[in-house]
Amino acid sequence: MTTNGEPLSVVCFGDSLTWGFRPGVRTRYGFSTRWTRVLQQELGDGFHVIEEGLNGRTTVFEDPVRGDKNGLAHLATVRKAHMPIDILVIMLGTNDLQSRFNMTAGTIGSAMSRLIEAARTENLADPDSRAPKVLLMSPPSLGDFTNSPLEAMYGEQSIAESKKLKDVYAVLAEQYGAAFFDAGSVVRVSKIDAVHWDEDMQAPFGKAVAGEVRKLIGQS
Repeated sequence: MTTNGEPLSVVCFGDSLTWGFRPGVRTRYGFSTRWTRVLQQELGDGFHVIEEGLNGRTTVFEDPVRGDKNGLAHLATVRKAHMPIDILVIMLGTNDLQSRFNMTAGTIGSAMSRLIEAARTENLADPDSRAPKVLLMSPPSLGDFTNSPLEAMYGEQSIAESKKLKDVYAVLAEQYGAAFFDAGSVVRVSKIDAVHWDEDMQAPFGKAVAGEVRKLIGQS
């Protein structure tokens, strides 16, 4: 709770892993199932959790096939729409690993640095604009794409680079004074498509993120 009695605003900015993509059936997990809603339940009335997940969202790259997926381009609008934001939770990078982008973990980290810089920038022309605290989360490593419906989108290099992201993001978070959490310490990707998460991963992850948010604001 803020000093003025209002709940702390927590914006979860990510891709389909934040949106709640259900592997295999290509639908969204229900309201009470998604990890973002579990996060709200765990944090309670002193917090207001806002879901800002978009299927296919990248860090900074334009998608020549699907279009309108550039996270950096979206972030400015998201920040203005939800001002003031107390905590910004960022989890992106999975879509950057698609073969058509041909990106290394290091390059994705450089792209993520632009997002963190954008998040930390205050625009004095906007009412109630302030830089939020940032919780940077690395997505879990990709799985085995044999028989996955997403096999054509990812390759062996994608898998190898996905395993490096957590170390790249950890260094980045320290560099920028952000908090860091490795989603792979709690979550494993589904065997169905090797990217998204099964239902039983949602609640444990939401509870884990709640713990990280509390640490970020000094609550134990």
